[in-house]
Amino acid sequence: MNTFKSRLKTIHTGLAVIFASLLLGACASYSGSGLKPGESTLMETEAVMGQAAMRWQNADGSLQLAYPHGPAGFHTYMVIIGRDGRLQSVRNVLDVKTMAGIRAGMTREQVLRILGPTTCRTAYFAARDELVWDWRYLDDFRESAHFFVLFDATKGTVRSTMSTASGAICL
Repeated sequence: MNTFKSRLKTIHTGLAVIFASLLLGACASYSGSGLKPGESTLMETEAVMGQAAMRWQNADGSLQLAYPHGPAGFHTYMVIIGRDGRLQSVRNVLDVKTMAGIRAGMTREQVLRILGPTTCRTAYFAARDELVWDWRYLDDFRESAHFFVLFDATKGTVRSTMSTASGAICL
């Protein structure tokens, strides 16, 4: 019986190591790590990061890809593929500095290009004709927070923004 328990323990340990390795591998590709600017291609980027949630063709011929990792995630990665088909950059846009660039009067499309699709939720408030988009992110203290963009729903432009600290998970 001891031999059986010993083998079972070895199997469980082996499975735990395999699972941990797979999980770590998934996390490594989550941010595009391993991709090399100037070298990696669009095909290699998509093999590592998957299909983008949104994509835009830029006027200079480059391609912008959005990789939101919500609703429970804290990051949205924007990837720029140059017109030569090579990776130019990968960066998390859900940070205080990027969010500070969202200004009154911007359109929904402009906000999407900066932050990517909302990773948490949206709400409409009829009495104010206001549409609110919510992104979950880590603030400067690495604490869970929410960033809200409040749009005039009829005009489709930003009225204001606000951030709140929160330990809550989006549902």
